[in-house]
Amino acid sequence: MAASNVKVLGAWPSPYTMRVRIALNLKNVDYEYLERNPERGPPELSELIHKTNPVHKMVPVLIHNNKPICESLIIVQYIDEAFTSGPSILPSDPYDRSVARFWGAYIDDKWYSSLFGTLQAKTEEEIKTTIEGLSTTFELLEEAFEKISKGKDFFGGDTIGYIDIAFGTNLAWVRVFEKLNLVKLLDETKTPNLYAWSKKFCSVPAVKAGIFPETDKLLEFVKTLIAKYDGLLHHRENV
Repeated sequence: MAASNVKVLGAWPSPYTMRVRIALNLKNVDYEYLERNPERGPPELSELIHKTNPVHKMVPVLIHNNKPICESLIIVQYIDEAFTSGPSILPSDPYDRSVARFWGAYIDDKWYSSLFGTLQAKTEEEIKTTIEGLSTTFELLEEAFEKISKGKDFFGGDTIGYIDIAFGTNLAWVRVFEKLNLVKLLDETKTPNLYAWSKKFCSVPAVKAGIFPETDKLLEFVKTLIAKYDGLLHHRENV
């Protein structure tokens, strides 16, 4: 489906950007993708991001008919409502929609704070606490999947939906976390439903369409973030 003036401002390591791109792919919407590199360039794109998202000055930003929409889950909801092609992303039932939004908010509130907190964890105790927090999240999502999926392949049922997009775009980061800390979060024995779901999610054409970063590439990016944080922390300790 050719859409009028649809642009996505994003960054390749960003799971938030992946959410927007997957939603557009699901709806068969053509769009122009403008990518900011991790160093926040090029300058003209950074200027556009600041102009279209003046509050947070961050990606992703969806521009549709010259109107910007910010915040990834809000953008996903907008895409679902603005484009009728493709499957629905949010459930039609009001209660089911509220459940989906709840878990989307939970993932953003709990999951990201734990996952990105690993970049700051330095002691074994801090790392252990972080791993325990992430494991609890996986256990809760395992239980939620059993109830919400109703025996089907995805949180959204027969096709991926709102929770699938909210959580599934973290899978590349999960793999990096597992490599860095030599642990298994997606365990076939402890969380069998999520394990099977993750394989199916990554095989969906809308997801496979050149969106997920390679694990090794993302791992190197994460290592640079850790090094930068270590340098900043060292500087502060010596001020």
